[in-house]
Amino acid sequence: MRLARLGCLMVFATLLVVLSYGTGANAQVKTGDFITPENADKVKDLVSPGVMAKVRYGMTMNIVATERIDWPPPYKEATEKYSGQVRLAEDRKTVVGYVAGQPFPLLDVNDPDIAVKIVWNTQFRPIATDDYDLRFFDCYQQYARPDKEQFQISYYQVGHYSGYSIVGRTEVEPLPIDPDFKETGRYYLFGLYPVLAPQNARGAGLIKYRYADPRRGDDIWSYSPASRRVRRLSEATMSIATAPASAWNPDHYGGFQPKIQGYDYKFLGEKQMLACVNAKHVPSTPCPTDGGASTCPENWELRPTYIVEANPRWGEINPVQGKRILYNDSEIWFNPYIDTYDRRGELFQNYTYWLTHRDRVVPDARIAIYPFKRSFVVSAGGFDIQGGSTSHCYLPGIETPERECWYINMGAVDREFFLPTKMQAAAQVFR
Repeated sequence: MRLARLGCLMVFATLLVVLSYGTGANAQVKTGDFITPENADKVKDLVSPGVMAKVRYGMTMNIVATERIDWPPPYKEATEKYSGQVRLAEDRKTVVGYVAGQPFPLLDVNDPDIAVKIVWNTQFRPIATDDYDLRFFDCYQQYARPDKEQFQISYYQVGHYSGYSIVGRTEVEPLPIDPDFKETGRYYLFGLYPVLAPQNARGAGLIKYRYADPRRGDDIWSYSPASRRVRRLSEATMSIATAPASAWNPDHYGGFQPKIQGYDYKFLGEKQMLACVNAKHVPSTPCPTDGGASTCPENWELRPTYIVEANPRWGEINPVQGKRILYNDSEIWFNPYIDTYDRRGELFQNYTYWLTHRDRVVPDARIAIYPFKRSFVVSAGGFDIQGGSTSHCYLPGIETPERECWYINMGAVDREFFLPTKMQAAAQVFR
């Protein structure tokens, strides 16, 4: 009964968002519209300024009807079981009593802490709660400004993009918390290695540990094929692009992912905004009208969205970028896009994520098939608006051997994968 009541409350809250903004926003676009640079003004109030820049530079959109997206049943059950004991600590930034599921399923727009609660919800999101292994993906870096020549700069291919949750597990033993948490206090582990292309970066990698203690920064290691050594990195480097002319940095590989306590948050409102959460094409198709700087044409629909401003707490962390504007889908609890600003307050970069919702990421999957629908990121683009360079990634890749790509909550990786020594050993294999 409690689970059903929680579900009804969430549906009602979503409906209020739709009704509150339907008359103004929906009047600008309708199902069947095809958005191009010529009629881009139709969506200017329904996307972020960074996404609007992508449309003006050539990205197109198919406007489709909105579909409700449900959580995976194990995540929903964990939310019902544990969310009642979750609260914010005295610092109003740290979560206390979290076990699994969504920390704050019932939000009040009048709550002075709503912004940070939204951010915690996106940290412990339903898209992948236990582990994930993205096997083989590729990224293309290029210049894409329409007023300059469009050309490819470089091509990257990576063997694994993986994560392992210590806390918040809902599908794979140990449930719901790995015993490692009592010993280390780690929330999760992340690894990206080995880089397979280009040749001069072959073997490079990155590993990161996130801790529950708000006073403890992330432990971060990288492997350099040039020096053939593992070295420690500071948190500040996570907001820096990881390759020449790249628009990507580790803080935005999968939405907004720096340490939450390093930022102050401001709730900017809730409204319906366009996002791609039911992509039609997997593998994704390079956009033919913007030089391949995005995925298009693809299906975009109006989504209930919370908007939050995140400002770095200077002195505690010192990222290259200034504020971020986070757009949070209130059903999938993922950022369909994020805009970042430089320290002068000018629009700097945009990160856009194309998702799909199904029981397998590719139609011909043989292994990665799930008993219920779940969300997958199938394409992601970083856009340096000031410089004009883009870094667009395809998941699954276009030129990679692995087609099923995403292995989520299947026990595909364990804690051992995230040892720096494992990263170094993998690099030796691919030298």
